[in-house]
Amino acid sequence: MITPVEAALLVFILCCAVATALLRDVLAAIIAFGAYSLGIAIIWVFLRAPDVGLTEASVGAGVMTVLLLLTIAKTTRPPDDRTFERVNVPALAVSVLLVVSLSATLFALPAVGASDSAVATDEVTNYYLENAYEESQVKNAVTAVLASYRGFDTFGEAVVVYSAGIGLIVVLRREVLG
Repeated sequence: MITPVEAALLVFILCCAVATALLRDVLAAIIAFGAYSLGIAIIWVFLRAPDVGLTEASVGAGVMTVLLLLTIAKTTRPPDDRTFERVNVPALAVSVLLVVSLSATLFALPAVGASDSAVATDEVTNYYLENAYEESQVKNAVTAVLASYRGFDTFGEAVVVYSAGIGLIVVLRREVLG
């Protein structure tokens, strides 16, 4: 069952997503997007995927927010009094229909960490638990899976985070040096 903290986090994420879509002020929309991305990163941690959460936090909430802020610093704001964008009703209806359709599948998912979930009883999971220590010579099963069995995937995530950091350094250095 969902905890009050998780429910509050989901409400926060939904509010940030709606604010990002409806705010006319670009700076406010970027801040809302950064908060949304940070909320998604926290959700990944709650779902016990800290590697994905770290990637989302560094690239989504960190690098993207800085690059978007640098972009608006180089542009001008149009003079307009409206704070929020007008809602496109057909697009809103399609979005709500999609969210409701996808949300209906949430009840079919097992609880996070449930011992009777398909992942916990899967033969691949059992293989990893039975053989990870011997085959990888690593004392932690999660580390063994990430480093040995999913090494290319983990390497890809590291490359994405590293590339985003280097890209940010290059952009910031250009800004400082002029």
